Amino acid sequence: MEGGIAANLAAVQERIAAAARAADRPPESVTLVAVSKTHLAASVREALMAGHRVFGENRVQEALGKYPRLREEFPDLALHLIGPLQTNKVRDAVAAFDVIESVDRPRLAQALAREMEHSGRRPPCLIEVNTGEEPQKAGIMPADADGFVLECRERLGLPIVGLMCVPPLDEEPAPHFALLREIARRNGLEILSMGMSADFEKAIRFGATHVRVGTAIFGARNRGD
Repeated sequence: MEGGIAANLAAVQERIAAAARAADRPPESVTLVAVSKTHLAASVREALMAGHRVFGENRVQEALGKYPRLREEFPDLALHLIGPLQTNKVRDAVAAFDVIESVDRPRLAQALAREMEHSGRRPPCLIEVNTGEEPQKAGIMPADADGFVLECRERLGLPIVGLMCVPPLDEEPAPHFALLREIARRNGLEILSMGMSADFEKAIRFGATHVRVGTAIFGARNRGD
């Protein structure tokens, strides 16, 4: 993209700060998760050299191929898993990621609890809520969210810290952000991961603590990867 990754990062951070101020929130209350899926390690390194430290990846295998060397150079980077997690990748995910944002079904929650008990590593987790109730999309249905939060916390002992959602592409996102905020409020969860390149400013207005932005930073996805 014109201007380069460092300039894009600065522009997005300024937009985040402006949106936070408009919502009467401190800019530092919003964390930018730079979504690096399909982009090369060299692009991530550009962002790291510009001072950014929080990144999101969709696939465990892609992250394993990209981030170990970057961590050697930048040990303070934080890596979020934001895509669907298969149960056979749970061991790798718990080892590689600092936050798992996509806890979306009981079987996965059980597998994560077993692996955390086994490994002793306990990355904070977010529950993904399918706010649009889309049959083709991952996530707990809103009507089941309270019970699933309780199950994950109380019976499984998972470190659940918040919620995540991906609103339907063809719908106004505001009601979905409001719904996620309400589910979090009644369950005493402080982290809300919602909002992407097209709508993160609106998400901030509805209380997003983490926004996941890829295209506005790294450009269009490298779909051939």
